[in-house]
Amino acid sequence: MPLSSLQRRILTASLLAPVSILAVLALPANAFALVLSLVLLGAAWEWATLAGLAAPAGRGAYVALLGAVLPLLQVGMPPAALVPWLTLISLGWWLLALYLFRLQGISLAQGLSPTAMLAGPVVLGSAWLAIRHLHGASPRGPLLVLFLFVLIWTADIAAFFTGRRWGKTKLAPVLSPGKTRAGVYGAATGAAVLGLALGLSLDLSPPAVLGSLVLCLATALISVVGDLFESFLKRRRGLKDSGTLLPGHGGILDRIDSLLAAAPLFVLGLIWLGVTP
Repeated sequence: MPLSSLQRRILTASLLAPVSILAVLALPANAFALVLSLVLLGAAWEWATLAGLAAPAGRGAYVALLGAVLPLLQVGMPPAALVPWLTLISLGWWLLALYLFRLQGISLAQGLSPTAMLAGPVVLGSAWLAIRHLHGASPRGPLLVLFLFVLIWTADIAAFFTGRRWGKTKLAPVLSPGKTRAGVYGAATGAAVLGLALGLSLDLSPPAVLGSLVLCLATALISVVGDLFESFLKRRRGLKDSGTLLPGHGGILDRIDSLLAAAPLFVLGLIWLGVTP
């Protein structure tokens, strides 16, 4: 009997989650950065399609471009520039949210999209830079990266089931008809609980515990923007999924779109709270 879409989704997630956890906790910083790079290079292949690069040679060149950008970020980003860069990227995601929620319709794109092509290395590279920094910045870095993953997974799962149970009002019907405001409320609730737990587990001061709660809530909300932005790119190309690699989830981008938007803000917030250098 064929598996349902939900069953395929659960099966794929149950396989990916242990692998992700093992990579985060068991690999040293440089090895983890390399594995993360490979994941994002796979995402770049899919992004190239969304940017209008149909030929395999063009997509391969785009992947090679990102492959050159990542080590340049590693050696060329001075420590003093990290916070301003993450701040700029996070503000960019919030501004993008204003644009996405005002959309009244989406026209199919033809040919190359220079804006989407330029956005790919910025979005993928910034997420890589943030996660890599968090993983290697302190001895508890791997646990904080794992917490970020769990935060995104929790928000996604809470939004999915809350939306199915109570969702009536659509969040952004032009972009994603399946998403509801109730789903966002569910994601926000789950994120707030995790934020409180994080602050208490780190033995932070009461104001910092509140900051941790607000940070996780904001991270969950901006992760929704990442999801909607990828939906926007797909709809401009008339695509349902970014790829077919992950049964029940589509492509790599379909699985990490929320994380791409969430990682810079989360790491920035932890730096502000003094949790990570």
